[in-house]
Amino acid sequence: MGQTAEAYSVARLFPPTDRAEFRFDRHYLLYCTAGTMRLEAEGKVWSLPPSRAAIIAAGRSIHVTLPQAVMACSVLFDRTFIPAPAEALTVINMSPLARELILACRSWTDVNKPLDPYARQLFATLAAVASQLAATPSNAAMPLPRSSGVAAAMQLTEQQMADAPDFASIARDVAMTERSLARHFSDEMGMTWRQALRRLRIIRAMELLGTNNTTITQAAHTVGYASLSAFNAAFLEISGQTPTAYRIGIQGASLPHA
Repeated sequence: MGQTAEAYSVARLFPPTDRAEFRFDRHYLLYCTAGTMRLEAEGKVWSLPPSRAAIIAAGRSIHVTLPQAVMACSVLFDRTFIPAPAEALTVINMSPLARELILACRSWTDVNKPLDPYARQLFATLAAVASQLAATPSNAAMPLPRSSGVAAAMQLTEQQMADAPDFASIARDVAMTERSLARHFSDEMGMTWRQALRRLRIIRAMELLGTNNTTITQAAHTVGYASLSAFNAAFLEISGQTPTAYRIGIQGASLPHA
């Protein structure tokens, strides 16, 4: 058998798909230049718009859902080329430098062709930048519900987030008492229903700000915030950045679209 590439790129359009399990034989830097996918690993679910990327450890299982078509521009690293990631899945906030590096790697797509010195350095630099970003990973994830009742309540909450959803109505719709649903939320999600609603809203706002020209004010109103100051405070607490800093951080790259 001949040598294989220390790293190579995959750039292609993927159609919408239902939830499916994946396991890769290489460390995977997964990035979407257009569209948003959802990833599940170790009891959490992540939204992955173009403002974020995922570092997936070789040999570890994740579940992927594509609610819409996505244009992926990702890199697979040989296990001997970079250190193994500490977690099965680490979601990072992409910087303009990281985006430009991953886009620059698109020319090397042949898994059976070893890299030349320039390409090897390019992929190594991308890996180093991604590792640096992984030191402060995104914490904008949601725990996965364990029961059908909480799962249904979460689905209704997400559907109604822009319209001031009412906890009593949601409890009634999932055939649970408010007390019982509140207890299950605390046990399964590690947060109250209102805290979950807040997190869902900010995750959705991050998707909006990361995928199109929605303004910060428009994003706040779209996810149900009438007060921009309340939105800014919640965004900072959950994402670790102000909406303005987050928006600046994802600007500057010329991204191909589907």
